[in-house]
Amino acid sequence: MNVVKIDSKKLLKEFIKVPFDLYKDDKYWVAPLISDSLKHLDTKINPFFEYAEAEYFIVVDGKKVLGRISAHTNPNHNKFHNDKKGFFGFFDCIDNQEVANLLLLKAEEWLKSKGCEIISGPFNFNTNDECGLLVEGFESSPFVMMPHNYSYYAKLLENYGLEKSMDLYAWLLETDTMPKFLDDLAKRVIKNDNIKVRCLDKNNLRNDIETVFSIYQKAWEKNWGFVPMSKKEFDNLVSTLLPIVDPELVFIAEYNGIPSGFSVALPNYNFLLHKINGRRDPISIIKLLYYKNRITSMRIITLGVVHEFQGKGIDTLFYYHTWKTGLDKHYNKGEFSWVLENNGMMNSIAKRLGAKVHKVYRIYEKKVS
Repeated sequence: MNVVKIDSKKLLKEFIKVPFDLYKDDKYWVAPLISDSLKHLDTKINPFFEYAEAEYFIVVDGKKVLGRISAHTNPNHNKFHNDKKGFFGFFDCIDNQEVANLLLLKAEEWLKSKGCEIISGPFNFNTNDECGLLVEGFESSPFVMMPHNYSYYAKLLENYGLEKSMDLYAWLLETDTMPKFLDDLAKRVIKNDNIKVRCLDKNNLRNDIETVFSIYQKAWEKNWGFVPMSKKEFDNLVSTLLPIVDPELVFIAEYNGIPSGFSVALPNYNFLLHKINGRRDPISIIKLLYYKNRITSMRIITLGVVHEFQGKGIDTLFYYHTWKTGLDKHYNKGEFSWVLENNGMMNSIAKRLGAKVHKVYRIYEKKVS
């Protein structure tokens, strides 16, 4: 077996296709669009690499690829949190400890050469992207922009010496009705003329995007793992999401005219991606158009309120309007994800709404040897 560094577009495609072979018999895995993966991993296209570095590796035995991993730095994270962490991601591997050790050791060696003292992951590439290793909830497909992996992955990482750093919860809610307590509470909050909640304005999209960016930088700055995004990174994320965003499921709040919070729910497009296996050809596009109106689930990917406006009921209105709009669109299943295990308020709200934790994702770390 040999560890091969990815140093060409041909090898990058090999890197991207590793899970396509590995999960070919897993009915719950959802293939990403290959074209999107190429852009995300390309160090000349993804604005993340204007300040970060990365290397990609695969383990091969003859012509057979047995696993893959990325190793990357994030100076913005280390500056914001005052630490010396390095990160790994895109970890996929056969059920073989020797192969896993080769991948993780190569990532750790590379991070050590960059002055990192801790290796943490998986992150693809940071908390704004897919992150975490699935450790509970293998019996269903992931929601849009959430990862999936085999149950033996945790054993491979832990046997290497990685330990739990943080768990991320995915709460699932299945219902056709609005909870009475939420309906009553929201109607009381709505009477407060200081609070205004509206949908994303398609005719004023650029200004609304700027507003959301401003709120994000303020509302999330105290969260575990938060990393400030550059404007280019944010614009890149927006351009990726816009094709699947439903403006009626994006809400912006103002308090006395001041932008104070926002929430975003996405139709669960994994329902469609599952049917095209990473392809973007004419037949796949026809399938997407055919099944588009058959999506019955959504994912609340982000919901936050600027600290000085918390406790005023703005989050209640986000839940209420998202729920009401979702029911109007015939969505009867929703996922709140991800929520930090130590976020007592959000976890308590999800539980009170009737949701249950149906998947748990884990972040690991260890000191660099």
